[in-house]
Amino acid sequence: MSQDIIIRPQRPDHPNVVAALAALDAYLAALYEPEANHILSIVELQAPDVSFFAAWCEERVVGTGAVRRRAGETETAGEPFGEVKRMYVDPALRGRRIGSRILTALEDALRGQGVMLAMLETGADQIEAVRLYMRCGYARRGSFGGYPDNGLSLFFEKRL
Repeated sequence: MSQDIIIRPQRPDHPNVVAALAALDAYLAALYEPEANHILSIVELQAPDVSFFAAWCEERVVGTGAVRRRAGETETAGEPFGEVKRMYVDPALRGRRIGSRILTALEDALRGQGVMLAMLETGADQIEAVRLYMRCGYARRGSFGGYPDNGLSLFFEKRL
């Protein structure tokens, strides 16, 4: 497999993306009960307020990420924000900064739309994801967006 990884906007219903998202779903299902997984469906990922990116290595999708633009709420003092969703990197390729490159693409998309706050929810058991977000400048925060503060989720934000 070539070392070249290309990150680009992609339709989430592309067959190679669907396979990567299925791998992510299986991983999350092994960690958490279904009600603890807050997953956007492929149809939801195609909404106009979502920017979706895929990391490609030759003909294979090796990572994904999306950002959904959201209206301000009480937890953001009314400031609109982008919610990072569906972050995934093939476990065999972790450690190559693919996740940080996907996050950069998502953050750039938000900045280009005038959104200066990125937030996310992730599972406490997703140690690699937590490390990625902290390394990329995300800080812990309280719950938002109607997510339950159930002890399984961690919440992060970053000013862009």
